[in-house]
Order: sequence, then structure tokens, then C-alpha cells
Amino acid sequence: MAEVCCDSAVVVGAEAEARARARAGRRRRAGVEGAGRWNATATAAGVAAEEAATRKRRASGGEAGLVVVAKRHGAASVAGRRREMEDAVSLREAFAAPANGEVAAARCDFYGVFDGHGCSHVADACRERMHELVAEEMGAGSPAAAAREPASWTETMERSFARMDAEVIAGCRAESGSCRCEGQKCDHVGSTAVVAVVEESRVVVANCGDSRAVLCRGGAPVQLSSDHKPDRPDELERIEVAGGRVIFWEGARVLGVLAMSRSIGDAYLKPYVTAVPEVTVTGRSDADECLILASDGLWDVVSNEAACEVAQSCLRRGRQRWCAEAAAVLTKLALARRSSDNISVVVVDLRRGNAL
Repeated sequence: MAEVCCDSAVVVGAEAEARARARAGRRRRAGVEGAGRWNATATAAGVAAEEAATRKRRASGGEAGLVVVAKRHGAASVAGRRREMEDAVSLREAFAAPANGEVAAARCDFYGVFDGHGCSHVADACRERMHELVAEEMGAGSPAAAAREPASWTETMERSFARMDAEVIAGCRAESGSCRCEGQKCDHVGSTAVVAVVEESRVVVANCGDSRAVLCRGGAPVQLSSDHKPDRPDELERIEVAGGRVIFWEGARVLGVLAMSRSIGDAYLKPYVTAVPEVTVTGRSDADECLILASDGLWDVVSNEAACEVAQSCLRRGRQRWCAEAAAVLTKLALARRSSDNISVVVVDLRRGNAL
């Protein structure tokens, strides 16, 4: 290609040097301004990339997640593939202070998982209040915890759950910083509740809904609660006797709406959906390794056996905070298996060497 000269005449001498310096100055200024523009573009691109990464972490449950590490227990809770986080967990060591001359060794710990639906405020209320209600009922003229009979524990838990249910229904229209539901739909909000009171010699579990408690004993799972599903024969009979119906709409649902037959809240479905818990009292043994409490976001995709295997694997590593590691691994396993719900897991160390 032939060169094209833009100058009409050749310039030499001092004038040529002046023009060269002027062109060099313009190039330097253009370079600085261009660099500024490129830096701004790069910064915007970096922000966009960070926002995309944030969205990805939220989708995988990473940023919305919570991990709790303690000596005797660990917990992990993530929103998973849901837009909102409606689960809540409660971890209360020595929640009931010794009374009436009880010795400190008689203390007990409280753990709970609450899987909300419709909004988060019922699960949040259970997290803040359930252990207090249980402690109050334990001390309301009842025998000492160590001397309490299974029937007494059943009465204690039933009263506690009834009070919790009444509180959330009465206060469902109160303002809450995390509440997103409209006032007229507050009665459509509820939560499951699976709670455990761990004593020196026993584990007391009360369950209302489809969250679950599993004891790992000698490497094998022992299920301490039964899921309250509307098509469970005894639950189906109870609902129909009360005048309700179970309709199969993407699974068995009470009146075609709720996929569980017991819960805290859900005032619009009473008396078909009840807050009465089922209570089990299980003696501890030297073969006990841990207790796992979790919402159905875990149990829908991970079996009792698989959960115990994961916990055992983390225990064998010999790390001090293995409970938190087991809870986190179980949460990641549920995500990897495409769980579509919020996932909350609590793991409690029950080995005798780590007695309360």
C-alpha cells in the first residue's frame, strides 16, 4: 500500500521539533485519559463479576449460610435453592438452671430445628421462645429433670408446644423486622418443630411436623421421631375424624394445601393441623455417637443411614470441632443432591467422654 502524506509541505528545523513535542504531548494526554476510561471499565466489569459470583454463592447456599461451631455441637443452615430463608435453629446449653437443690450435673441442653413456611416469623419466634417455655414448664412444680418420668416429659412438651402455638397465633400480626407476609395472610404461616433435651442419661425428643431427629448409635441410625405426613394412616384418620380432608396435589396435603399434618401456627387449618407433639424418651448408652436434628431439606434427599455415615466419617478424623464439620458436610451433600428446600442441620456430640 502506498503511503499517504497528510502534510502539504515538509517542515524542518525548530518548527518541526515544536510540532513533534506537541504531538507527543497530545499522545501522552490521550494515553492517560484512555487509561482512566479503561480502568473505569475494568472496575465496572469487576463489580459485575463480583455480583455474579455473589448470586452464584447465594444460589448454592454459600452466602446465605450459617455455620455454628461449639465444643459439644455444631450447626449449619443454608437457604439453598429457595429465594428466602425460613428455617431457624436453636442451640441452648444448660438452658434450664438447676433449681430446688439440684446439683449442676443434672443440667440439660436444648437443641431445636424449626422449618418455617409462608414466612419466617413463626420459626424465628420458636427459636427465641421455645427453650424458655420448656424451661418454665420443667420448673412449674414438676419433678427434677433427672427424676422425671416419660409421661411427665410428654406433658411438659405438650404444654410447651401449646403455649408456643398460642403465642404465634396471637402475635402473628405484630411487626417483625424479618416478616414479609401481609397482615391478612399471617394465619397462613407456620413452622415445624423438632426439639431435643439432652440429659446426662437420656435424650428427650418432641416433634411436630416433618423435621426429624436421628440418633447415631454404634454406626447405625435410630430414628427418634416420626414424620407427620398427611397420608400417614393414623394422621389421615385423625384429620378425617376432625372433619378435614387430605387431597393429593403434588403429594398428600391437608385440604390440598399443607404437606404436613402437624405444625406450630397455621391457624387457618386448625383443628386438622395440630401443634400437639409426639414425644420420645431414649436412654443414652456408651455406643451413642451423636444426635442429628434436621429439616426436611436434608431428609428429602439423604437417608438416615447416609447421614450417620457422614457423621461417623467426620468423627473418625479426630478433629475437635467435628460436629460443625459433619453439619456442614451434610448440608453440602443435600445441595449436591439437588435439595429444593432450605436446609438446616444440628449435630450434637453424645459420646460419654464428652458428657454434659
